[in-house]
Amino acid sequence: MVGLYENGKSRAAIVEEYDLTASALDRWIKQATTTGSFKEKDNRSSEENELLALRRENQRLKMEVDILKQAAPIMGRK
Repeated sequence: MVGLYENGKSRAAIVEEYDLTASALDRWIKQATTTGSFKEKDNRSSEENELLALRRENQRLKMEVDILKQAAPIMGRK
């Protein structure tokens, strides 16, 4: 679709012919021009990457707290 657009076919014609939404085509064109990739991970902003990293770290820390809560009574008995 992006190739068709880059070769001169109008957005309206592509949207109508392939039954797309204009916003989807615009997003694809933007992705192709900014990163050259259509993979989600390649098109994330730095803020989105940071948020994902923080969520992973938060999940890891929650698991560690759960483990320590379970270990505390056992360690307290000895």
